Amino acid sequence: MTASEADRRAAKTTIMVVDDTPANLALLEDLLGGRGYRVAAFPRGDLALKAAARKPPDLILLDILMPGMDGFEVCARLKADERLKDIPVLFITALSDTAAKLKAFAAGGVDYVTKPFQFDEVQARVDAHLRLRRLQAQLERSNQRLAEKVSAQVKEISDSQMATIFALAKLAEVRDDDTGRHIERTRTFCRLLAEKLREDARFAVHIDERFIEDIFRAAALHDIGKVGIPDAILLKPGRLTPKAFEVVKTHCVIGARTLEEAYGSYPGNPFLRMGVDIARSHHENWDGSGYPDGLAGEDIPLAARIMALADAYDTLRSKRTYKEAFSHEKSRKIIAESAGRHFDPSVVDAFVALETEFAEMRERMDDATVHQSEKGPGP
Repeated sequence: MTASEADRRAAKTTIMVVDDTPANLALLEDLLGGRGYRVAAFPRGDLALKAAARKPPDLILLDILMPGMDGFEVCARLKADERLKDIPVLFITALSDTAAKLKAFAAGGVDYVTKPFQFDEVQARVDAHLRLRRLQAQLERSNQRLAEKVSAQVKEISDSQMATIFALAKLAEVRDDDTGRHIERTRTFCRLLAEKLREDARFAVHIDERFIEDIFRAAALHDIGKVGIPDAILLKPGRLTPKAFEVVKTHCVIGARTLEEAYGSYPGNPFLRMGVDIARSHHENWDGSGYPDGLAGEDIPLAARIMALADAYDTLRSKRTYKEAFSHEKSRKIIAESAGRHFDPSVVDAFVALETEFAEMRERMDDATVHQSEKGPGP
């Protein structure tokens, strides 16, 4: 660094001096100012703390023996303040005993100079700690940039993986859903229900932002096992025979086993773990009458209980070869009457509280489907 660069850097650096002796303040202010630093001088610790809170300095020279608030307390308060805790504090005092030095370092000081001092020594220590602080700041900025870069790369990988998984889920959906929007609607319904349930103290411990994000993504996997169901059964018009229905029911196990293989490669991944739970258990009933495992009550994973209602509502509202689409009012009535039998009563309560949002969301997404079909395929 050239002399001119050093002068420019010093001019941008503020050093706070705190000492109750006017002669010491004047001496340090004059010497540091002569080296190009901006100097803020204070005779009391409380004044220095207020000034630092308004405009944090780059370094503090702090006396210990001062009336009212001594240097130890001033330093401790600085270190307790999130905005000020990283400012280097150099004690400059007449106390020379080991106990005082240990107490100074324990309070958060980075250096200790005894009076009477040689200014060249003070200058050398000031320069060293300012340089160290600049390097630490540069390291923090580099680490932040690195963290942002890694986060962006991880997100890119995650997004590409999600796109692949979503495409597979759509492949399963398109085989037996005329609208092609069942996945988008049910995952949105799941997020609405999860957000509402989080307001209940009983669920708040289980549902956090990660849970809500995971269920929004994992809901797309609920019927992924249908890729393993023969077309002759899955696409058969009209109601299924009991035998054919037994085959369709296996999609829960097929989907879960497929996702379990992926989970085995990424153990501990909460999204895949939730995907397994949803794929396997979204047709379980609260009273134990569902499939494939006959689970009941809270033995059914929470994400699957949420998915069960979201899936049922969208199915009721959708036209099938064996039925017309039901109105929101009729669908709401069916679901409300199934509380405690097919559905977790708490999830039903959340649905009832959100029924207006459900109805509006369904209408908006239906409109989007119609508009897209009217536009026709892209170029």
